[in-house]
Amino acid sequence: MGVDLLSRNAPVTVLLPRAARMRAHPRLRVHRSVVPDSDRTRLGGLPVTTPLRTAFDLGRRAPRDDALVAVDALLHRRAVKLAALRAYADARSGWPGLPLLREVLALAEPLAESPMETRLRLLLLDAGLPPAVAQHDVRKADGRFVGRVDLAWPALRVAVEYDGDHHRERAHFRQDVARLNALRAAGWIVLRFTADDVLRHPTRTVALVHQALRERHPST
Repeated sequence: MGVDLLSRNAPVTVLLPRAARMRAHPRLRVHRSVVPDSDRTRLGGLPVTTPLRTAFDLGRRAPRDDALVAVDALLHRRAVKLAALRAYADARSGWPGLPLLREVLALAEPLAESPMETRLRLLLLDAGLPPAVAQHDVRKADGRFVGRVDLAWPALRVAVEYDGDHHRERAHFRQDVARLNALRAAGWIVLRFTADDVLRHPTRTVALVHQALRERHPST
């Protein structure tokens, strides 16, 4: 499916029919469920669940942040379409975890480009900040392209970006500097955050974004 969500040391999740038996192993995480033929396919010669069934299963397993990260990633890779996933869930009322999945689907953003971008977006939403536009193209008054930002409040000209490790590469760093200067010249406030900001200093991160929004709109 092309979605990289797990570390190399993460256990492998195995989905088995209810009557099947498998010996316990510390590297395996076994779940049992109905698995019709329509939910099965093969990848590299191995039997796996279809992308749609995979998204359905991952989206209804806590914690909510991880469920949303998985669904966003599958949607972004176009392995699954949001409308199809909603229809699939609607046809399976009574399955465990559906309340969580419905919450995840209401929050899902196919344009999210990385797991940490999803976590940053969810952090801001949970803090009560207004929803941001994902992957917003900033343009000058004459329509000329300035740059694309991860999350934006276009009416306020405030943007938030997640900086992964690739932003530290020399060529990427130079491009970022030029782009940020162009955004500032266009009147935008741009805040940049790392994984440490999102995971270890969430209160500070939210406060900085809230402050920027209030600078542009005091009632925010």
